[in-house]
Amino acid sequence: MLKKHIPNAITCANLFSGCIGIVYAFNGSLEIAAYFVLLSGIFDFFDGFVARLLNVKSAIGKELDSLADVVSFGFLPGIVMFQLLKQSDYTSEYLPYFGFIITVFSALRLAKFNIDTRQTEDFIGLNTPMNTLFIVSLPFIQKDYPALIGSAPLLVGLIVLLSWLLVSEIKIFSLKFNSTSWEQNKIKYLFLILSVLLIPFLKFAAVPLILVLYIGLSLVHFRGTTDK
Repeated sequence: MLKKHIPNAITCANLFSGCIGIVYAFNGSLEIAAYFVLLSGIFDFFDGFVARLLNVKSAIGKELDSLADVVSFGFLPGIVMFQLLKQSDYTSEYLPYFGFIITVFSALRLAKFNIDTRQTEDFIGLNTPMNTLFIVSLPFIQKDYPALIGSAPLLVGLIVLLSWLLVSEIKIFSLKFNSTSWEQNKIKYLFLILSVLLIPFLKFAAVPLILVLYIGLSLVHFRGTTDK
């Protein structure tokens, strides 16, 4: 049946978009690369959504999704970090390669996800799309805060922190909706509403705050469910 191939086609679009983003990132066009990350993120959301909608989830779809993600949300953000370190106040010619630590830990995170039965509904550790959105927001923030984003120690610190978050045991809620019910999804709706309110005021500078909000709400949410 044709419909069983639709989710995989969307996943391939994620991969294709990520590949184009990689070309732009390697050429130093980090802002254009960021738009292809957004496009990959849209495809990444809808491949699973469509698979559930059509009831055509498959083992190959799961594997293909991770392979696409390691490109779009692993290799691509690694290149962005490489370029940012290259443009920073670094003193070692080898330091920019440290950016690919993001790629390594993204691959580890995706591998863990594939075999971790605890992550069927929510995440254990920061998911790679959210991590990548944070990283690709940095070139935009750099326009307003060049000294801040141009600081090699800060970038290295972010790489270490984000890499740890990717493979951490922190439980983080998924943004996948199985229904439109407020009661079942109120933490997700709250996060989306607050995020939408932040963006018009702070623009790309809102992304780091959104990441903090995402992790913070997750900690509160799962602590609350554990205490019940």
